[in-house]
Amino acid sequence: MSHLLKLLIYIKKSKIDNLGKAPIYARITIDQQRAELSLCRKIEPSRWSNETGLAKGSSKEIQDLNRHISSIKSNIFSCQQQLIEKREAITAISLRDRYLGKDKPSKMLLEIFQDHNDQIEKLIGIDYATNTLIRYKTTKNHIQKYIIKEYKVKDIPLKKVDILFINNLEYYLKTVEKCSHNTTYKYVSNLKKIIRIAYTNGWIKADPFLHYKTKFKIVDREFLSEKEVQTIIDKDFKIDRLNQVKDIFIFSCFTGLAYSDVKNLSTNDIVIGIDGERWIKIKRTKTKTQSNIPILPQANNIIEKYSNQPDVLNNDQLFPVASNQKTNAYLKEIADLCQINKNLTFHLARHTFATTITLTNGVPIESVSKMLGHKSLRTTQHYAKILDKKVSEDMHALRVKMSGVLQKKYKPTCKTMSYPAKMK
Repeated sequence: MSHLLKLLIYIKKSKIDNLGKAPIYARITIDQQRAELSLCRKIEPSRWSNETGLAKGSSKEIQDLNRHISSIKSNIFSCQQQLIEKREAITAISLRDRYLGKDKPSKMLLEIFQDHNDQIEKLIGIDYATNTLIRYKTTKNHIQKYIIKEYKVKDIPLKKVDILFINNLEYYLKTVEKCSHNTTYKYVSNLKKIIRIAYTNGWIKADPFLHYKTKFKIVDREFLSEKEVQTIIDKDFKIDRLNQVKDIFIFSCFTGLAYSDVKNLSTNDIVIGIDGERWIKIKRTKTKTQSNIPILPQANNIIEKYSNQPDVLNNDQLFPVASNQKTNAYLKEIADLCQINKNLTFHLARHTFATTITLTNGVPIESVSKMLGHKSLRTTQHYAKILDKKVSEDMHALRVKMSGVLQKKYKPTCKTMSYPAKMK
């Protein structure tokens, strides 16, 4: 066949609107097969020339319209040439789809998610921590199971991710996967990042998260009391691995460092501060923010204990830190042996530092925030609780101060109030 292309630009008078304007269409004909597409423009029939396939007149509006029509015609012929060069089948429908971009394979959600995760993996230790990759992998796995359950396929096109998909995913995570509200929020937020990447790259035309509304719920964070911290310090375990994990945990209680920061801590991170004392100065693994922490005696004793161990010296690390999974498992044993009825995890030490070690002992929250390496004071407030003990101490100090200022005690007097007679 010759694949001769005939292109007709015309108006559909049968679809004239209330303003008397008819839509403009293009008709592609190849080998007697037809395909139509709208030019997304309208014009009054009296201003249209069927002979030229253009609008009549010389106004700026008419000139812009005719340039638009000429551009579309040129692009359609260009698409025909592309199909010829690629030796693809040329039909009226395939040419129209090529012009409209419908012949391009749709990007798939999990495929894009995997590409994202592969990039994260290559940036571990540069821009991201290992736990970040784990969270994104877990999110992808949950979404994959959701798609298989709800859509009976292994993957879906990005364009099928709409507000209904997001709301149903949230429901699935809470009911089937038994995720808490905040855990669900984090997983959906990870999906939101993937969708934003797709939107920015032009793979989808609209952001389905535009009308999605949910909030992170502030929860009361557990921490250890001073008595519980002392109980762990005083407990001597007969198993070396438990004593080692205990030491690292207590070190974090007195420095506020997260697991990844303690694991990466080296002798180079110990410096002499402006006060002549030893400080820890690092960039946090998670946020890359600077964290400057004066070393308390309890923490310094633990540093000295491990300073000459061969494993530490050979690896240029301050402590021999087990994996996060093993560390938290051993902490569960420590909690049982110390009869502490709390979910003892390594991150609990960070909460304990913020609350029991610093704020309760009068350290201003601004200083605590700086030591924790937080970007905003609001983040610190989520960690820290002001205990009744601290409130009592602060108010006692206020009582003493006020009793000195107000020498003459205030004695309220009662006065008889006179009211006007009721109006008759």
